[in-house]
This record gives sequence, C-alpha cells and structure tokens, in this order.
Amino acid sequence: METKRLRLPIGIQTFEKLRERNCVYVDKTKMLVKLIDDVDICFLSRPRRFGKSLTVSTFDALFSGRKELFTGLYAEAYLSRPDFIPSPVIRLDMSKVITNEGMEGIHDSLLKMTRQVGGKLEVELSDTRLCGDLLSELIVATVKKYKRKAVVLVDEYDKPYTDFVNDPQTADKVREILRSYYVRIKSEDEYIRFTFITGISKFAKFGVFSTLNTPLDISMMPEYAAICGYTEDEIVHYFPDYIEETAVRMQITTERLVERMRDYYNGFSFDSAAKVRLYNPHSTLSFFAAKEFANFWIESGRSKVIAKYLKNMCLTVEQFRGFPVSIDFIRSPGEMDDTPPEGFLYQSGYLTLRPGTENGLTLDYPNTEVRNAMSKMFTQNIVSENVYNRFQHALQVALQEKDVEKLVQVINRLLASIPYDDYAQAMKQDLQFDTFTIPFQEWLYRSSILSLLLGCGLDVTPEVHSNLGRADLVIKTGSITWVIELKVAYTTDKPEKKAEKAIRQIDEKNYAKLYPDAVCVGLVIDDATRQITNIKQP
Repeated sequence: METKRLRLPIGIQTFEKLRERNCVYVDKTKMLVKLIDDVDICFLSRPRRFGKSLTVSTFDALFSGRKELFTGLYAEAYLSRPDFIPSPVIRLDMSKVITNEGMEGIHDSLLKMTRQVGGKLEVELSDTRLCGDLLSELIVATVKKYKRKAVVLVDEYDKPYTDFVNDPQTADKVREILRSYYVRIKSEDEYIRFTFITGISKFAKFGVFSTLNTPLDISMMPEYAAICGYTEDEIVHYFPDYIEETAVRMQITTERLVERMRDYYNGFSFDSAAKVRLYNPHSTLSFFAAKEFANFWIESGRSKVIAKYLKNMCLTVEQFRGFPVSIDFIRSPGEMDDTPPEGFLYQSGYLTLRPGTENGLTLDYPNTEVRNAMSKMFTQNIVSENVYNRFQHALQVALQEKDVEKLVQVINRLLASIPYDDYAQAMKQDLQFDTFTIPFQEWLYRSSILSLLLGCGLDVTPEVHSNLGRADLVIKTGSITWVIELKVAYTTDKPEKKAEKAIRQIDEKNYAKLYPDAVCVGLVIDDATRQITNIKQP
C-alpha cells in the first residue's frame, strides 16, 4: 500500500489544524518542553512569517494536554509524565488589534480581544472600560474557575506599536496603552504558571515591559536558535518527496537543488555566534508549492512600510553589507524612535548576523531572496511598478545580447526617473565603508543601478575584489559575464578622460581576470545631466 504524502502547511499557523490535516511538521517540541521545565517567563524575537504563531499555538496545545496531537513527536513523552496536569491557556494575539482607527480604536480592540478570550474560557468579566483591569480580571477569574494556575501566551506583542514605525509620535502613544495593559501580567504573577511572549523586535521590549518581571530573552541563545525556521538538515529530513519532485521539475539533481535553495532562501541567523543558519518557513513552503525561485517572503510581509522607511531614511541597498556591530548592539538595538537604520532592518529580518571580529559581529542580507526584494523596493521607490517591469525586460535583453548601447539606455531611463529631491538629499552625505568612502551623491547613482540589477533577479555582485582592487559591478546572466566600472564626472572633470580611466582600471587591476570572455565596460555619468554620457570598451 502506497504511503500518502504529507501536505505542505502553507498558511497554517494553528498546530491543531496542521496535525489534523496530515501536514508536514518539523518537530520543535524538544525545545518547547525544555522551556516549560526551565523557565517561568520568556521572550522570543523573530521576523514575521517565521513560525512564531505556530510556536504559540503548539504551546497552547501542550498546556491544554492535547496528547492526540503529539503522537510521534518529542513532546508525546512529556504529556505522558505522571505529574503532568493541563493548564488553562490565556492566548493574546496582538496582531488582531486594529490600529487604523486611532487610539480609541486600539483601546476598544484590546477590550474586545480580551473579552473574546474570556468567552472562550467561559469566565465572566465585568463591563469595565479599562483594558488593564479587564486583563487582570481575566487572569484571576480563569484561575478561580479551573482551580489551576494559568498560562499566558502573547503573540506579536509589538504589532500595534510597530505599525507606526514611520510615525514615532503615534508609536509612543500606542506604547503607553500597551504598557498599562501588559503590566497586569506582573501584578497577577501569583496566578500564572508560565508566560511566553513573541514579537518581531526588541524595540518596545524595555519600554512596554519595564514594569514586568524581566523575561528571559531566548532570542539569541544558541540552544533556541532553531526554535523557529528550518535548518537545512530539517528540510532534507522532513521534505524528501518535495525535494525530489522539485528537482525533477527543474531537471537538476537533488544535490544541486539544495545548493540553489541554500543560496536563495537559507541564511537567517539568530544565535550570538552566528553559526546556525535557517530557512524562512513561508518561503520554503511556497517554493516547494510553486517549484520556482521567487521572492515569496517579501510578498507576504509589510513591504510598503519598509519601502517608505527606506525612502524616508535615504538608504541604499549596499551600505549594510558586512556592516560591523557589537554584541551589545545585537542584544539591545534600541527603541524604534532612536535606533539607527541597521537596528531597524536587523530586527525586522531584512539584515541578519554573520561572524565578525573577535569583539563583534557583522550584518548582511540573509540570502538572495531578501537582497533582491530590498533592491526591488528601492527601485520602485523611484519608478512605478509598470515602468519597473518594462525596465526589467529591456535590461535582460540588453545583457543577453551583449548590447552596451541598450544597457546604457535602460540605465539612463532609470537615472532620469529619480526625483530631484532625492539627488539634493544625496548630496548632503558621504557613505563610509570599512576601507573606502563613496563621496557626495555618487552613492545614489551606484545604488540605483545596483538595485535595478538585483531587483530584476540578476546575479550581480558589487565591489568584487581582485588582487589589485575591486570592480564596481560584476553581472552574470547565463554564460555571459559583464565587468563594469562606474565613474562620475563633476563640473571640473572631463567625461571622456574618466571613461578612459575606467576601462584602463579594469585592465590594470585585473578585474576581469577570472572572466576571460567578459564584456568589459567603463561608464561615466555626467553629474550635470545625471546621465551616462561616455562609454568605453577595450
């Protein structure tokens, strides 16, 4: 008899539904049991779409004693312990709080959610209009009804707060509402057996929980690094049928498929040594369903909020690659209204940890998916999506046909689309990297071009090292490689001489040594017209 293949749990964040529908479940319950045995209150920070809600739902089923759901899992033995006693669970999903109707709307939404939890637990609550008082009532009434201490699970604790990442003044008002609500978890501590809190960030952790019993922050602890997300070993172990089926569809070996998946979707790291690498679950499951490489995570996330943040802060795609940070920064990146951009992007999941120096770590994009998605957002801040799609097609044709003139036409159309205000802002700042500086507004030209290339899904690498220097751009498309050196001609410069310098630099510094058949091009952007006006080839 043929064994029925397990289903992909796409979009399923409820442990009960996942198990009852015969879906693949990557068993994380050993870590959950360890937390229950060792900790009273803990906090976990992870990006959205990383499995936090499923973790909360699994805790709910565990404490509720749903033994039939854990057959074959590590936690099955925990539920068979002679001393195991189920507990009533107060589960607060803060992602359900409505934030687009002002402070009163947030307040009313909190009241409604708390009453709904009380209704599910069949406990009576008063008609108070004070959110904190109602939460206290809920905790105490639940314990009195069930004659056992309660478990409190708070999912996405910071969602109402981070909805206003681009409006710090409003965010502060929301934080005050949340503070008066969450503080009741501390005041009713004697009635609580276990508390588990999740969020995408640590922005509001100290502000909101300043009067709460200090939770154990497991976000960076090595033993819990893989509590959410998939390791590569887990993907190979739990999804062999899907790996084989996808490899057949793509006409490659399973080994080659895993290599490509590693580059495109692996790379998130959440331990203090940056050793454990993880796949985003949503992207992985979507990939196995679609059987093609695409940017699934960003399509499901808050891309408009992030895109607006990038534009407001005048950020480039390349400036955070290999960005050095200290251990102290990783543990406490700061509040939303004063954290630097690298802190915001790190906590939001757009940057992740990499090993660094002896005294710190570095930040970088987790993988190709996130890097390309960031590039696409940057470019679409400049041009509309329809124009962007036309750019994408024309660019790919030019590169495949080795047509330098067409390539320059596409890039010039992009440069012409950048609003004057963005140029004016760019002129106010230099970008300082580890060993070199990009002056004045040159970074905007470079980042705009790089973002266009990356956002179109091309294999492009900036600042590629040779033994004598670094090439500005190396682009690979199929069997064709381009090596490009960019220069900017300012008022006192002669563009034609800069073009000659650019192509000579490629030759003298061996930029194309690894690519003997590469298309080598020196391009010069005239700062006065903001267009590529000079092209030079060997």
